[in-house]
Amino acid sequence: MLHSARLCRAIAVTSDRRPFRGSPASALSATAGHGPVRSPLRSPLSMPPTPPTHSSVLQPLCEPVFRMLWLAWLTGNMTMWMNDVSTSWLMAQLSDGPMMVALVQACASLPLFLLGLPSGALADLLDRKRLYAFAQFWIAVVSTAMAVLVALGGMTAPWLLALSLANGVGLAMRFPVFSAIVPTLVPRTQLPAALTLNALAINVSRIAGPLLAGVVIASLGMVAVFTLNAALSLLSCVLILNCRTPAHLPAARRQGLMATMRGGLAFVAQSPPMRNVLLRAFLFFVHANGLLALLPLVAKGHQANATTYTMLLASMGAGAIASAIALPRVSDAGSRDRVVAVGIVLYALAVCAAALAPSLWLVAPALALSGGVWLCVVNTLTMSAQLVLPNGVRARGIAIYQMAIMGGSAAGAALWGQVASQTSVQAALIASAASSLAVQWLSRRVSVDAEALPKHDVATATAATTEAADAG
Repeated sequence: MLHSARLCRAIAVTSDRRPFRGSPASALSATAGHGPVRSPLRSPLSMPPTPPTHSSVLQPLCEPVFRMLWLAWLTGNMTMWMNDVSTSWLMAQLSDGPMMVALVQACASLPLFLLGLPSGALADLLDRKRLYAFAQFWIAVVSTAMAVLVALGGMTAPWLLALSLANGVGLAMRFPVFSAIVPTLVPRTQLPAALTLNALAINVSRIAGPLLAGVVIASLGMVAVFTLNAALSLLSCVLILNCRTPAHLPAARRQGLMATMRGGLAFVAQSPPMRNVLLRAFLFFVHANGLLALLPLVAKGHQANATTYTMLLASMGAGAIASAIALPRVSDAGSRDRVVAVGIVLYALAVCAAALAPSLWLVAPALALSGGVWLCVVNTLTMSAQLVLPNGVRARGIAIYQMAIMGGSAAGAALWGQVASQTSVQAALIASAASSLAVQWLSRRVSVDAEALPKHDVATATAATTEAADAG
């Protein structure tokens, strides 16, 4: 504990040693002990966050509440990736059709698209911690049902798709809740680091989850992996219930669910930067999810077994972790628009390399590159969304952002699965890569670089939110 406290103090001191970027007048004022002079024309919402340094990336973990929440998030994502691996591979055994295999991803993503906004509205109305715990309990129940069906020999392709939908309901409930809690636990200057750590948790679990699932499937069978998934979901539930998050006082409690949803939609409709983020996120995931949806068939094309398939997924996670470590330098290298544009080009190249690779030894590095680029693009888009959302509508705004992501994921899985059915897996992947490059060129003027809405736009969007809610 003493060593941990010293480490946290060292991180805090190091992260504060940044070059002063104010005017000479503000520098003199700060030296005099009165703090830098801030322009009255800029609200705190429009102040850009300080990019995290290599040391400050870990700084949010020095907060006990954030650390406990992060562990719950890590455990919850372990269950998500274990379920993805298990259901995708199980469907590949139940059906050889590319469309059925791709539909597993589509069914897992569809509830997050359909239920994203209601979940975000509930997160602004109810106790966020208990709502997250209920979502994890729901996932545990679904995993138990999968284990029972497989054990009794009653699992079929339709049952697997139905339970994948049910599992997606739990994921839809938890994502906007978690995303809304995080900014309340850390200062604004630490928000980039906190989001990077959250992305790191997803990708650490992307490695550990598939590897654990592969080992359990190979040694104990499919029933055991679903049972373990249920146990880890319950563990995440316990962790979040023991996390002392700040009291949530929802301003929308006086409103009904439908009015709260309308208020969130009205705010996003009046926020041009948020609309840009939603469009870019949807377009990216329509094309990017083709690789993940068809990856079981890529593995089978190389005569791979379940263990090898999990190793391929782990390669994507390893690339994402390496990217997370380098993310502060990437963020400093250029604007967010540039990061997204370069990322899309590199992702398309990685998809083509994975599709054309003659052996699994060459598929793995391509997947590592795709995982690293995926993290950079998604983290950049998420940061852009967080910066333009006030806390009062944060859960609903993030839920709408989630709807764009999952709507794109579901549409992409179904689209490229159908293309693969009509042509081949290789042709579908190359087509998705080529299409992503064309769409990037066409949408190059859709910027996600705005730090925040101007003050008058904030007032307009907030007024629209209140007006829409009062109409309900």
